Amino acid sequence: MPESYIKRILDARIYDLAVETPLDHVPLISARCNNNVLLKREDLQPVFSFKVRGAYNRLLQLSEQQKAKGVIAASAGNHAQGLALAAQHMGISATIVMPKTTPVIKVNGVKRRGGRVVLIGDTYDEASDHAHKLVEEKGLTYIPPYDDPDVIAGQGTVAMEILRQYPGHIDAIFIPVGGGGLCAGMAAYIKYVRPEIEVYAVEPEDAACLKLAMDKKRRATLSQVGIFADGVAVAQIGKETFRVLKSTINGVITANTDEICAAIKDIFEDTRSIAEPAGALSLAGLKKFAAEKKWKNKTLIAIDSGANINFDRLRYISERTEIGEKREAIFAVTIPEKAGAYKKFCQLLGKRAITEFNYRYSDDSNAHIFVGLQISPDGNDRAEIVDKLSTGDYRIVDMTDNEMAKLHIRHMVGGRAPQVEDETVYRFEFPERPGALLDFLTKLAGRWNISLFHYRNHGSAFGRVLVGMQVPAGERSQLEALLDDLNYNYWDETDNPAYQFFL
Repeated sequence: MPESYIKRILDARIYDLAVETPLDHVPLISARCNNNVLLKREDLQPVFSFKVRGAYNRLLQLSEQQKAKGVIAASAGNHAQGLALAAQHMGISATIVMPKTTPVIKVNGVKRRGGRVVLIGDTYDEASDHAHKLVEEKGLTYIPPYDDPDVIAGQGTVAMEILRQYPGHIDAIFIPVGGGGLCAGMAAYIKYVRPEIEVYAVEPEDAACLKLAMDKKRRATLSQVGIFADGVAVAQIGKETFRVLKSTINGVITANTDEICAAIKDIFEDTRSIAEPAGALSLAGLKKFAAEKKWKNKTLIAIDSGANINFDRLRYISERTEIGEKREAIFAVTIPEKAGAYKKFCQLLGKRAITEFNYRYSDDSNAHIFVGLQISPDGNDRAEIVDKLSTGDYRIVDMTDNEMAKLHIRHMVGGRAPQVEDETVYRFEFPERPGALLDFLTKLAGRWNISLFHYRNHGSAFGRVLVGMQVPAGERSQLEALLDDLNYNYWDETDNPAYQFFL
C-alpha cells in the first residue's frame, strides 16, 4: 500500500547532498490566476533538478560489495546528472549510457560530475538495452530513473518539505509526470499526512502515458511520444509508480506545447529563472485547471522540477509563448490581389495589433496572407475575428492550433510552386545527429524528387523537418512503407490547410 512509503520517506538521509529548496510565492502568476500560487523550486538543487534526491537515496541502500563494483543507468537527462553527482559524493564509480542524440550540455554535465559516459544508439531504448548488457557483463548495479521504491521515496521528500514549509490550508498540488517517480512519492506522502489536499498529475498532451493507463485501468504503451518536454517523454508509466498513483491522485491534466512555453515565461517573469519544459509543466497544468474550474482565492502549489535547458531552445519557446498565453492568434486569410486591399483589411481589424504578417504574390486574383493578431486572454477574440472577417467577405482559417503552421509555414510563406505535380508533404522528427538526413535520403534512394524542405534547429534531441516529395498516387503506399522502416516519427500533412493555402 502507498502508506508503506511514509517510513521510507521519513528515513531518507539525503540532506548532506540534496538541499531543502524554497517554496516561493509567485505574485504575478497569483494575480493573473486569481489564486495564491506557490512554486516549489527544485530547479535550485545542485544538479538543477529534483532527480538528485531519488538517485542519492537509492545509492545509500547499496551494500559495500555493490558500492565497490559501481553503478550504471541509462538516461538522457536529469537522472544521469543526479546519479553522477550522488556517486561522486559517495566515491562510487558511475557509468551513464546515453543516446548519441543527447544534447552536449547534458553529456558535459555528467562528465563534470565524475560520471563515465557511454554514447550509443539514437534512442533511450537502445541506450537502456546496452546498459543492461553491461550490468550482466560487469556486475554493476542498475539504478532506475523512477520505478524503484527507494528512488520514489527520495523524490517523496519534496512533499515532506512542502507540508512543513506551508502548514496552512492547501487546496491542490500539481506534480509533473514522466515515469511517475516524483508524483508517486509525493502523492503517497500527501495523501497519508494531509488527505484533504487534492493531488493532480500533469503530463504533456503528446506524452500522456499515465492518462492512458488510468483510462485503460492498466499500464499501456504510447505509440508515439512527443519530445518537447524531454524530461517527461516516457512511453509507459512505471509499474510501481502506477500502483501507487492509481489510488492517490485526484486526476490527470494534460498541457500542450504552447501552454508549457507560456508557463516557462511566467516562471521567468516571477523568479528571473528559466525552467526547462518539464520543469514548467506542472504550472501549465495548474493554470489550465484553475481556469477551467473557475477557481478563485485558493492556495495552489506547482513543482518547478528542473532547469536543465539548452539555451538554443529559448528561440523556439519564445515564438510559442504568446499563443500559449492566449495573447496571440494566427490566421490564414484570403484577400483580393488589388491596390488598397491590405489597408481595407487593417481597417476592418480596427486598433487590434498585428504581430506578424507574411505574404508573397501568387496570382492576379487573390492573395493568401499569414497574419498574427494580438488578442485578449480573457475574451472570445478568436471567434470574434473569424466572424468579423467572414462577414467582410474574407475567407479565413484559424491556424492557432495548427502545429505545422506554427513550426514551419510561418517561416516559409511565399514558396508556392504551381508547376510541381503529385506533391505529398510529410512532417518529421529526425534525430538531431550527423547523418540523420543522409539516412533519410539513402532510404529514398532517389526514387522520388524532393520538392520542398524546411528544417530549423531548436536545440533539442530531435530536429523538426517538413519535406515535400513528388509521389504519384499509386506509389504513396510504397513511400509510407519506406518511412515506417526508417523509424522516424512522421505525419502526413498533404491535406493540412496551412500547406494548401501557402505552399
